[in-house]
Amino acid sequence: MALPNRRVEGYICPECGSDNIITDSRTGEISCGDCGYVLLAKDVDRGPEWRSLDDDQQSRARTGAPLSIMYRDHGLSTVINRIGEDAGGRRLPKEMREKMLRLKKLDQTSQVNASENRNLQQAANVLEIYVDKLHIPQSVAEMAMSIYRKALKAGLVRGRSIRSIVAAATYAACRMSGMPRDLREFERVYPLVKRKTIAQGYRLLVKNLNIKIPVVEPSLYVRKIASSRVGLDERTVQEALNLLNKAASRGATVGKDPVGIAAAALYMACQEMMQNITQKDIARAAGVTEVTVRNRFKGLKEALESTAQAV
Repeated sequence: MALPNRRVEGYICPECGSDNIITDSRTGEISCGDCGYVLLAKDVDRGPEWRSLDDDQQSRARTGAPLSIMYRDHGLSTVINRIGEDAGGRRLPKEMREKMLRLKKLDQTSQVNASENRNLQQAANVLEIYVDKLHIPQSVAEMAMSIYRKALKAGLVRGRSIRSIVAAATYAACRMSGMPRDLREFERVYPLVKRKTIAQGYRLLVKNLNIKIPVVEPSLYVRKIASSRVGLDERTVQEALNLLNKAASRGATVGKDPVGIAAAALYMACQEMMQNITQKDIARAAGVTEVTVRNRFKGLKEALESTAQAV
């Protein structure tokens, strides 16, 4: 269906002096609506490049789906979908349907690196589970898929579980992005992959792909623990962060599990703020044992007391 002609403001016909200037949406010409004099042979349409990609005229879009590393083919695949109808929706004869079916099967089996495509598709499905359950941003998910593609190209996936390498790549991407997730969380959201297997895959990726992993600061876990089942207020969180900064200046957090140190700092802050929170509550929220909280609390207290005595 042709678009209607539009009236153009700001033009005056040099022949008859009329301001009834219109533009032809089909040819782009700007002409006088009274005498027909052509003012401009070709005009640039500065309107939106909308078009209907489906049969529904209300669904208008400029382009298709964007490219993304999350897809096995970056979103550039072309498949033979409808084999029973033509472009106009008319049903094809039986002979033509059988021919289209054979072409569809031939297209599927003749793709280059078909096994690699299936591998990437399965990896994308597993990664989607972690993204949904662990609330991982899209940027971190794309980084994880990029790490997995490098591992696949380097031959690190051969002979190993795809699920475990995807989990290890996701864990590495989270740490590289400054929003680490604990291995216990990975095991809890997808029990088929154990945290020991994820740790092994993570060490494999770091060693063979030369991935630079920044040191995880215990302060990154403080707010997460405080908001998980405990419900501590902001004053307690700030006090725990201050305690961690003092302990870090003395080197008391080096080589220690950041989750355990963060849990111990929160427990110490609760004691100073006179909040009735037990070690069991903190340990359950952090996903560690009470023994870990107790030992880290003892070491943190000794480091802070030595700092106070030195001052």
